[in-house]
Amino acid sequence: MDKLIKIRIEDIDSFKNHPFLVNHDESLKELAKSIKENGLLNPLIVRKKENGRYEMISGHRRKEALELNGIKEVEVYVKELNDDEATIYMVDSNIYREKILPSEKAFAYKMKMDAMKHQGKKNETSTTKLSKKRTDEIIGEQNGESREQVRKYIRLTYLIPELLELVDNTVKYDKRTFLTMVLLNYNTLEEILLQKKGNQNEQISFNKEKIESVLPYELLKRDKRYIEQYIIEAIKNYNALNKQEVQNIDIDNLKV
Repeated sequence: MDKLIKIRIEDIDSFKNHPFLVNHDESLKELAKSIKENGLLNPLIVRKKENGRYEMISGHRRKEALELNGIKEVEVYVKELNDDEATIYMVDSNIYREKILPSEKAFAYKMKMDAMKHQGKKNETSTTKLSKKRTDEIIGEQNGESREQVRKYIRLTYLIPELLELVDNTVKYDKRTFLTMVLLNYNTLEEILLQKKGNQNEQISFNKEKIESVLPYELLKRDKRYIEQYIIEAIKNYNALNKQEVQNIDIDNLKV
């Protein structure tokens, strides 16, 4: 059962891999001012950790605002949630923010999808397996978006950080659509991938660990020619994002 208690703010840890940014900007200062004048209208929501500390579920910005005001203790609702339930609750509590970046929504959808699939596997029977909707379809319905839009967002999580940052900085974003305008084109991608650094004159070098971290596990077991072609196809597909739905890359049919 949920309970309302008072705890020290310093005993609250951020949610692991929290996908939503907390920027120390004017809006956070305004929130801190509002809390100072009117008090905390919505208590923070946390869950108890095994080490006796607490993990934030909802209220990361409010916590930062409280700390700006020098407040040391706060009332919180403590919820009994397992990892999957906590992830889904965290995403649902933040996804309707007025301002949200494509990357934030992408990782939030990915975390929620993984949690829902994990829940489904634990509770799956032969009957429910045949009758249940696709996870991305359910997420889309809950957020007023199509299954295809959810899939497109989740694909963004496979971009290297430099490209993902460009998406956030160059996309004209409307929360009722996916991407209304993509300014990042093939030439921009090519320039990033081919740019020379330091004494690099003839050879292009890549961070092997970074590249492998965003590639499908089954692809890493293939010949390196497949990896090369996969990256080429990924760039072509990304370039087509604002023109048509990105198609899945069939590893077995890559021309190498």
